[in-house]
Amino acid sequence: MAIMMPAADQAVLSRRSEIVAALRAIVPGEGVIDSAAEMLAYESDGLTAYRQPPMVVVLPDTTEQVSKVLKYCHEQGIKVVPRGSGTSLSGGALPLADGVLLGLGKFKRIREIDFDNRVVVTEPGVTNLAISQAVAHAGFYYAPDPSSQIACSIGGNVAENSGGVHCLKYGMTTNNVLGCEIVLMNGEVLRIGGKSAENAGYDIMGIITGSEGLLGVITEITVRILQKPETARALMVGFAEVEAAGECVARIIGAGIIPGGMEMMDKPAIHAAEAFVHAGYPLDVEALLIIELDGPSIEVDELIRRVETIAQGCGSVTCQISNSEAERNLFWAGRKAAFPAVGRISPDYLCMDGTIPRGALPKALARIRELSEKYQLGVANVFHAGDGNLHPLILYDANKPGEMERAEAFGADILRCCVELGGVLTGEHGVGIEKRDLMPEMFSEIDLNQQQRLKCAFDPQGLLNPGKVFPTLHRCAELGRVHVHGGKLAFPDIPRF
Repeated sequence: MAIMMPAADQAVLSRRSEIVAALRAIVPGEGVIDSAAEMLAYESDGLTAYRQPPMVVVLPDTTEQVSKVLKYCHEQGIKVVPRGSGTSLSGGALPLADGVLLGLGKFKRIREIDFDNRVVVTEPGVTNLAISQAVAHAGFYYAPDPSSQIACSIGGNVAENSGGVHCLKYGMTTNNVLGCEIVLMNGEVLRIGGKSAENAGYDIMGIITGSEGLLGVITEITVRILQKPETARALMVGFAEVEAAGECVARIIGAGIIPGGMEMMDKPAIHAAEAFVHAGYPLDVEALLIIELDGPSIEVDELIRRVETIAQGCGSVTCQISNSEAERNLFWAGRKAAFPAVGRISPDYLCMDGTIPRGALPKALARIRELSEKYQLGVANVFHAGDGNLHPLILYDANKPGEMERAEAFGADILRCCVELGGVLTGEHGVGIEKRDLMPEMFSEIDLNQQQRLKCAFDPQGLLNPGKVFPTLHRCAELGRVHVHGGKLAFPDIPRF
């Protein structure tokens, strides 16, 4: 599958042997991979429709090595693509033929667990789930929990501002990250934020979170951990119509109830998940809501009663309430495994990611059904219903001529629908290359140019992850001069190392 990316710099490619030798001097041993066969593992991320082997792969394991690699590439005009675990579903870690693929997989140490301040200081290669496991013995956990949490890295979570089942009540990654160490393209190391919940000055942490590897390379992260609630119980509610389930979501939130998590699956997703996990899902319903309520047990009991009443008022046809921790986990097991489960019923699928206002959920679901008929492709809906983050899985067969193109057109129309309904192009997967050319659907040229000016302040030469996010890439000089002092970017009041 071809996609427009920055043209390969032949001058850089002609110096490949020299570049590899220089990188080996910085990251010795097995830290550099340059054979074509070994680099195949890095040719794509989770958006496997797009593939491109990198020029060379570098796997540093210290901040100093990252700094030296970036400084060398900056001085030599070499592009760099940062990569975490490679689970991105938007092509954010797609390599460049003339670029260095900078893998952070060796940064897999938890540096500090501070229960007094309720934080964990971790390296970016640590998996999302490993953080919760590291603090579970003391009754704590890390709230954002993407479905890929067993594999996705916390550094990638920060880059994409990832979400998850429990982000409805406890916030996205940006609400749970307090600080980070970041290396700029010129090799400068900045420390932003820390253990405190509030920091003076501009919200640089807010800029870094969700920046998709365009501004710097994160080498350390300080995250907030929470104490596990006293009680957590889940309801599994079935509906005869998808739109009725969507209406139930809107009414629960409208009643002032904020569940710990509220997820929805439609019939194709229910059947796929049940066959995969055997969670006890009802198979004769068109939509299933999983609603988790947590807090003091007396409060949870009252909220369950209220949610049951709301669901019945929306026409629910089944309702099962977990009576044990094992049963609650089983309810969630099917939802967490929904993506791989759908992979069993279709040779290929595109996992879309758009967000809409909760009240527009019934309209969005009806529109997706119309588009499914238009493009003659199946779709399984699995999404974070509580915050309006849709994940339609478009089913297709790449071996059938034209189906991949129809699937992409179907997905683009879903995202356009999200914007038309007052939503946004992405909820947690990022823009990457998947939604790059749809950015003008949401932003004006002035908006996009202003965003690129921000990138220019961090990366004036445009060497970090080029070809991602922006449909038209301008040189920084075209957007206005970036103020640089003494050859270094000016970030006042940010510690340097």
